[in-house]
This record gives sequence, structure tokens and C-alpha cells, in this order.
Amino acid sequence: MKFSALDLAPQLLQAVEACGYSDMTPVQQKAIVPARRGKDVLANAQTGTGKTAAFALPILQQIIDKPREVESGYCRAIILTPTRELAEQLSESIKKYAQFLDLKIFAIYGGVNMDSQKKKLNRGVDILIATPGRLLEHLVQCNTNLSRADFVVLDEADRMLDMGFISDVATILRHTPDTRQTMLFSATISAQVQQLSKKILKRQVEVRASKMNATADTIEHVVYPVEERRKVDLFAELIHKHNWFQVLVFTSTKAQADALMRKLKNTGVTTALCHGDKTQGTRRRALADFKANKVQVLIATEVAARGLDIPGLEYVVNYNLPYLAEDYVHRIGRTGRAGNKGYAISFVSREEERSLNNIERLIGNKVKRIHMPGYDVSNRDNLRKSIAQGRKKTPSNKATQTKISRSAQKPVNAGKSRKPRNKK
Repeated sequence: MKFSALDLAPQLLQAVEACGYSDMTPVQQKAIVPARRGKDVLANAQTGTGKTAAFALPILQQIIDKPREVESGYCRAIILTPTRELAEQLSESIKKYAQFLDLKIFAIYGGVNMDSQKKKLNRGVDILIATPGRLLEHLVQCNTNLSRADFVVLDEADRMLDMGFISDVATILRHTPDTRQTMLFSATISAQVQQLSKKILKRQVEVRASKMNATADTIEHVVYPVEERRKVDLFAELIHKHNWFQVLVFTSTKAQADALMRKLKNTGVTTALCHGDKTQGTRRRALADFKANKVQVLIATEVAARGLDIPGLEYVVNYNLPYLAEDYVHRIGRTGRAGNKGYAISFVSREEERSLNNIERLIGNKVKRIHMPGYDVSNRDNLRKSIAQGRKKTPSNKATQTKISRSAQKPVNAGKSRKPRNKK
């Protein structure tokens, strides 16, 4: 289905064409029409599926249909997102969709001076993109008023819940009118997300662009069995052997990221870091260098899993598997976007087999294993089978139970002869 079939305002169609869009993605086909009619929406959509346009275009169309001068200190639409990187990304995208409209679109987030944000908020904003913590700070200081907001969007709702923003989100929503239109977009639909949707949505339309917690069909998943201590050697060999460039690598901790960077530099691989201990300026420079092909490998922790938009990225490497299976979906969502081919490559040690088993169960697919000579893990298949089978039940046979019971009562040294003590 083409965007031209939606009967959007000429300014929006012109912007869509300028962005190079023609055909709608599945989530756009399913979400835009009900959202434009003012319906609440619960959407399960992965990153890279066009979900920003799925909620931004209906909001922009309704603003055009019902024009209203934004008063000082008020905003008309609020889009909440978990990280600064995502806020910047959303602001950039929505400004493109609204490039032929005279609207004030502004993003606020932590790490930036409050006063400069306060001045813009005081002038009034048509569309406000914000991280929950920073918006709450401005609410406390009475720098903005949400009582006349017509639209609220929770983008990456599952990540906001994971990061502990649920209380901030609830407080923010209490400052908005009950008559608002609310849209909730989430890459995964967990029990927490379902519970939140019941509290904030009314007679919502549910949209599933793919099966629950699925990954994009354009991504090829592979696993390399390898001992933990040999991962860096395997990574360096694969990079040189296959001439990989622009590789986004995820580690589980900042310490692992730092150690990996040191080791890769010793092999001649240009590397940059993106994690919580780095300043925002350093992280932005690292990402800019990576996008400009000045850096071959960008190493990131979970903080970057939702906030990075790298057009044409082919390779995402899980140097360590994430602790939560859902985070695997978020990590690899950086590749295989907009119909492009992508590769999700995971290095899995013996200790990570259970995590891999959980990931396979979540995505509903078996991940292809590639055994590299010299790096394989012995007895791996037997271990994987035992994990998949789970714990065996204790035998119910009465005789077996009796045998076990008697064994448990044996003294520790039973069956061993002891030398008699010499009597003095």
C-alpha cells in the first residue's frame, strides 16, 4: 500500500516523498489509519520497521486538521522515549516529516543545560520529545504545562519499564488530560507492558507488525561456539578473514567493553567506545566517526541498544550474550532495517548456553552454529542437549526412592577402612 492512498495533507505527502518513501511498511499500514482517527493504539513493532512515521504522521495530520495556536508554556503532543539518543533520533525524523509545516518541534533530555530548554518550553511547543526524567524535572520547576496535550506517545515502552521509568511515566500522565489520545509502541510485549497498556489505553486498537518478540526476517543469525578467553582472537580473525567493516559489538559490562577495545587495538583494528562512563560528547563523536567509516568497530553496552540509528549497518556482534533474552532482540534490531540484509553474530561460551537456549525459545527459531577450527568447545552438544531437556524429575519408583534415601543416610566415610589408633 502506498502513502498516496492515505489522503494525507499535501505538505505531508511532499515530505514523505522527500524522505524517499513510497510504500508503507506493515506497521504503518496497520497503525496510521486508526491513529489518524484518534484511536488509542498498542503496537508491537521492532526497530527499523518504520514505527516513528506510524505515530508521527497521524499526529501531524490531526494537527493540520484541527489547527490551534500553541500558547506559551504549553505543548500539544508529547512523545516519551527512554534515552537521549532516541530522543535526538525521533526529533530529527519528525522534523523531516514536518519540514513543510510551521511547527515547533523540540527534544529535551538529561546532560544538557536546563535553562536553554526552559526558554524554549516557555515559548510553547507543538511536539515535545522527552526522556521521562528530564520532563519530570521541568514539570517540578513549572517550566511546562501538559494539561492541554492532545496526544501522548510512549515509544520503546518496554525499555522505559526495564530502566525503571514507570513511576516517572505515571506521574507525567497524571499531568495530561483524560481526553488525550495515547499510543504505546514496544519492541516486545511483556506482562509489564500489557499491564501498563490496560492502565493508560482506552478501547485501543492492537497492532502487531510481526509475531510477538520476533526479529526481522532480513537478519541472519549465527553462533560461534568459543571459550570465553578465546573470543577476542576469534573476533580479530573473523574481521580480517571476511573483511568486515562497520561492526557494532555489544558487551554485557563496561569493563568488558574497555578490555575488548584494548585487545582489538593491539591487532590493528580501529575501535571506539559507547557506554555509560563516557561523556555524551564522547559518545556522539564515537558514533559520528563510526557512521563516517573512520572507525571499523564500535563497542557498546546495553545503554546504546535502543539509541543507535546507523543506516546500512550489516553486522551486529554479541561478544557476550545479554542477561535478558528480550535484550537480544533490541541489540540486533540495529541491523536488517528497512528491508536491508543484516547479520547477527554471537560468540557463545559454555557458560552462556542457557542464555542462548532462552533466546532461541523467545524468537522461536534455532540459531545456526558455525564451528571454527581451533576455537570449538568440547562436549558442547551434550551440554546443550542437557540444558534443553531441563532437570530430570526425581524417580517416582518406590524402590528407587528407598535406595536414594538409604544412600543419603550413609556416613561420609562409609566403606573406607580406618587405621586403629595406637594405644599408649
